Amino acid sequence: MITCHLKYVIDPYQLEAFEDYGKRWIKIVNRLGGQHHGYFMPSEGANNIAYALFSFPSLTAYENYRKQMFSKDDQECVDAFKIAEDTRCIISYERTFLSPVFE
Repeated sequence: MITCHLKYVIDPYQLEAFEDYGKRWIKIVNRLGGQHHGYFMPSEGANNIAYALFSFPSLTAYENYRKQMFSKDDQECVDAFKIAEDTRCIISYERTFLSPVFE
């Protein structure tokens, strides 16, 4: 299993747009074979940092998701990307891959 951890720097004046973006990606990741663990919005502390976590059974499964995600044939993905582009709710992001440890 591989887990992707995303750290976003977001526009604090575009929280609703970013939340809409996140809710769409949760559905997309789950539909394309992953398990989304949620988006985590600013609450206390920094008002411009958000996180997301999702997992895939393997790196190969994640790579297949990436291929499907960038396909212009997947209208849900196109629409989700458009939200970020139109609203500029995401300033930047960092992607880190982790291997979970279970008991």
